[in-house]
Amino acid sequence: MSQDADASYKLLFSAPEVVRDLVLGFIPDAWLHSLDYSTLEKMPGSYVTEDFRHRADAVVWRVRAGGEWVYLYLLIEFQSKNDPWMAVRIMTYVGLLYQDLIRAKQVLPGKKLPPVLPIVLYNGEARWTAATDIAHLIPKAPGLVAQYLPQLQYLLIEHNQYSNEQLQGLSNLVAAIMAFEQPESEQALLALVDQLGLWLQDNPELQRTFAIWIRAVVLRQSRHHLVLPKVQDLKELQMTLARRFDQWEQAYEERGRQDGLQKGLQKGLQKGKGELLRRQLIHRFGPLSSPLLERVAQASGEQLELWSLRVLDARRLEEVFAD
Repeated sequence: MSQDADASYKLLFSAPEVVRDLVLGFIPDAWLHSLDYSTLEKMPGSYVTEDFRHRADAVVWRVRAGGEWVYLYLLIEFQSKNDPWMAVRIMTYVGLLYQDLIRAKQVLPGKKLPPVLPIVLYNGEARWTAATDIAHLIPKAPGLVAQYLPQLQYLLIEHNQYSNEQLQGLSNLVAAIMAFEQPESEQALLALVDQLGLWLQDNPELQRTFAIWIRAVVLRQSRHHLVLPKVQDLKELQMTLARRFDQWEQAYEERGRQDGLQKGLQKGLQKGKGELLRRQLIHRFGPLSSPLLERVAQASGEQLELWSLRVLDARRLEEVFAD
C-alpha cells in the first residue's frame, strides 16, 4: 500500500467506531461479538527493537475482555498488494508489541502476556495468495526439530471477497469503506456519501475523517484528473463531488463532440481525395472497372495521395496502382 493510502487507512482505523464495525461485521465469532466495544482503547502502534534497527508501524487497539485476561489486543495491518512474507512481518509486529508491553509493565499476573489478534485487511484486486501462518513458510522437519518450529497465524480479511450487494446489505462503516473502494458508478458513490452522512450525523469528527479519506480515494481512482478542493465534512464533499462529476461529464461530452467533428472532417477530406482521383483516372484512361472503383473507395488518405501523384506521369493504368 502506498504511503499516502496507508496513512489514510490508519487515520480511519484510529476511530473506535470503525474498529468495532470491523469486528462485528467481518469476523464471525460469538465471543468477540460479546465484548463491550465502548471500552476500546487506542494503543501506540509504532515499535522499535531494542537495538534500534527495526521499526514496526501498525494500528493497535485493546478492548476489555473481563475475566482472566482483562484486555484483548487487536493488531491491524493494511495491504494493497500480496506480500509473501506477511506472516514474518506479523510475527515481528506481535513480538515487538509484547516487548513494549513488558517494558511498560502491562503484563498479566504471573508474568503472562495478554492475547493478541493479528488482522490483515487487504484491498487489492487480485486474490491473496501469501501464507497466513508462519509455519507454512518453513519445511516440515523430522524428529525433535518439528516441535520447535514457530507457529503464528493472522486473520485475513479480503475486500474483493465481498460483492456490492453484500456490502449494501450491511449497515456498517467498514462495509462502506469497502464499497467506496469499488463504486459501481458516480451516482452510487454520491449515494454512499449521503448514507454515511446519515449514520454519522452526530459525530462531526468522524464525518471529517471520512471526508478526508473519501476525497483521497476519489483522487487516486481518477488518477488525479479530477480536481477536488479540501473539504471538512461529508455534506460539503457530496456537493463538491456532484459539481465536479457534472463538470467532468460535460467536458467528456465536449471532447467527444470535438473528436466526432474532427473524424467527420477527416472522412470528408478523404472522400474528396478519392473523388478527385477517380475523375483524374477516367480523364486519363477512360472508364474504370468496378473492382478498381471499390479499391479507390476503400483506400487510405496516404494511398490516395500517392496514386494522385502517379496519375500525372503514368503511361498506363497499371503504373498508377503498382506495388
